[in-house]
Amino acid sequence: MSDRQDGDAHLRESPLDTEQVFAGRLLDVRRDHVRLPNGDTATREYIVHPGAVMIVPMLDDGRLVVERQFRYPLARVMLEFPAGKLETGEPVLQCAIRELAEETGYRAAEWARAGILHNAIAYSNEGIEVWFARGLTPGAQLLDDGEFLDVETATLDELLAAAQRGDLTDAKTLIGLMWLQNWRSGRWTLEWQPAG
Repeated sequence: MSDRQDGDAHLRESPLDTEQVFAGRLLDVRRDHVRLPNGDTATREYIVHPGAVMIVPMLDDGRLVVERQFRYPLARVMLEFPAGKLETGEPVLQCAIRELAEETGYRAAEWARAGILHNAIAYSNEGIEVWFARGLTPGAQLLDDGEFLDVETATLDELLAAAQRGDLTDAKTLIGLMWLQNWRSGRWTLEWQPAG
């Protein structure tokens, strides 16, 4: 499949005006009026997000570091890979290093960027950078105030079984597992670099 950006003009919508509906600590909700490809107009509501990182932390024995954290909108504890929001002006790798250490206590000797995922394209511009980390050494967590989570380890097979049962439903974690399977099988590559 080739890049079709030039051939997609017949699908593009053009913004006419924008209104900020809500501005909170995390969410910036907008309402835009747009011109559709056929000349009609429509309204688009969406969330502007600064971006985030997710880390697939791999222990030397092949197990993966995961977290269990209560997620209020779903009113349940979720199983997921460590992740966090980019701070203004923060380099993406620095965010990944910071989030891994803060949430799990682990530090990594090597890092590799896998790619980016857009988890809610119908209503948000959030992009989550997917990073792999290896050469892990344990340390103390530095959780934010009001942040509570358990750190666990699991094998790839255990996580895939949890996904099949419906116990693991977090989209970013499922994408991380897909990247991991493809990398381990040799279908996809990762370029490793030492930690900063």
